[in-house]
Amino acid sequence: VQLQASGGGLVQAGGSLSVSCAASGRSIHTYVIGWFRQTPVKEREFVAFISASGGGKYYADSVKGRFTISRDNAKNTVYLQMNSLKPEDTAVYYCAAKGVYTGDPLTASQYVYWGQGTQVTVSS
Repeated sequence: VQLQASGGGLVQAGGSLSVSCAASGRSIHTYVIGWFRQTPVKEREFVAFISASGGGKYYADSVKGRFTISRDNAKNTVYLQMNSLKPEDTAVYYCAAKGVYTGDPLTASQYVYWGQGTQVTVSS
């Protein structure tokens, strides 16, 4: 599975941005998809994941109520809608895929396939 993250950019605090993760090479309908983010001074941290069916979603406390993860398996794409953005949300955002029966979906090391990342910058 190849993952391509896109949609990042520069936005003012309080604004919104949507990033996408488009998959190719194989259907992602059997994969859990996670979003992680990383800055030069912090380790990669969990943001959100969505189950293979889309019925299960989980968010980091830092983004709960502001971010929404969704997926369209027919389009082989997962989305992360980010609202009420804060400067501390500034990071490179990565999407990743893992099998449904393998490992903790909150842990980056459990994911097998990774996209290249897209930069999100929130100005104050």
